[in-house]
Amino acid sequence: QVQLAESGGGLVQAGGSLRLSCAASGSIFTITTMGWYRQVPEKQRELVATISRGGNTDYADFVKGRFTISRDNTKNTMFLQMNNLKPEDTALYYCNAIGFAGNYWGKGTLVTVSS
Repeated sequence: QVQLAESGGGLVQAGGSLRLSCAASGSIFTITTMGWYRQVPEKQRELVATISRGGNTDYADFVKGRFTISRDNTKNTMFLQMNNLKPEDTALYYCNAIGFAGNYWGKGTLVTVSS
């Protein structure tokens, strides 16, 4: 089993920045790809960015050039640096980890961007 805990969400004005963190614990040696997803009420959860264990990254088009995903394997932590935030980035952001035994999710951290 893998446990994930997000932190770093909050309220920020449009154009501002936030840095999300995701701390992994448990069977962390099984984790391969990690990622950030987001969801707003009445909409499906959508992919924001992913990062492989080796550091290969992939981004949704709507965050390219604004968000940066990274991970520190020595500290079992993943980050999402979010710059130039827009009101449409307002969502509950979830951490995801894919391990040998399953697909794991955190409980989410709320990001609210005011106009």
